[in-house]
Amino acid sequence: MNAGDQMFGMRENGELDPLRYDGHTDAPQEVARMLADLVPVGSRVLDVGCGTGSVSRIIADTRNAKIIGIEPDSHRAAAACARGLEVYQELFTPAIVQRLEPFNVILFADVLEHVADPGSFLQFARRALLPGGRVVASVPNVAHWSVRLDLLRGRFEYQPAGIRDSTHLRWFTADTVRSLFETNGLRVISLQHTAGVGLPDYENRRPWRWIGRGRRDPLIRALARRLPLLFGCQHIIHATPA
Repeated sequence: MNAGDQMFGMRENGELDPLRYDGHTDAPQEVARMLADLVPVGSRVLDVGCGTGSVSRIIADTRNAKIIGIEPDSHRAAAACARGLEVYQELFTPAIVQRLEPFNVILFADVLEHVADPGSFLQFARRALLPGGRVVASVPNVAHWSVRLDLLRGRFEYQPAGIRDSTHLRWFTADTVRSLFETNGLRVISLQHTAGVGLPDYENRRPWRWIGRGRRDPLIRALARRLPLLFGCQHIIHATPA
């Protein structure tokens, strides 16, 4: 099982595995690499909802960044601490923003879709930025071909993880995620898209499952570059205070 496949699993008792989003790699056109590329070298970074620290560790190592994580789940917070990260096990609120020193970068790596009011998180983030700071985020692309195909068939089935993770509360297209940032006082500098070669749809659906990974992954990456709104797995947002 490769790192991408490890993200999509449940416990044997049928419960969602709290550590299912782990095993990120520094692969091209995937979320950890693309987020890291938007973090200036030597930055002080607040990773909101840092999870197991899988993404944070890559950013810390490749960008010489000082990472402070916020993670309310005890299992994920413990895993992040085991990776050598400084983690606060609590919710992201104005109170913790006031306690911590300002940051160069506020990171939301697949977090905003899990909260009922993501706009409030962006407003908290603006107040926690140093002058010249930025917000960097990733959110799933609900206009991905796999979702569109199922909707054409009259289906929208939740999954243990991925674009249709059963814990998602919000859904974003390129236009709606841009609007979310702009209506909360942030100017979108760039909007990019990951390839998501590890999505289970590529293992389970025809014709993808018939193609070996050595040929399939470069093809998916090429399609994500050529048709990002259709084949892009996640939106990658770089924004600054307006």
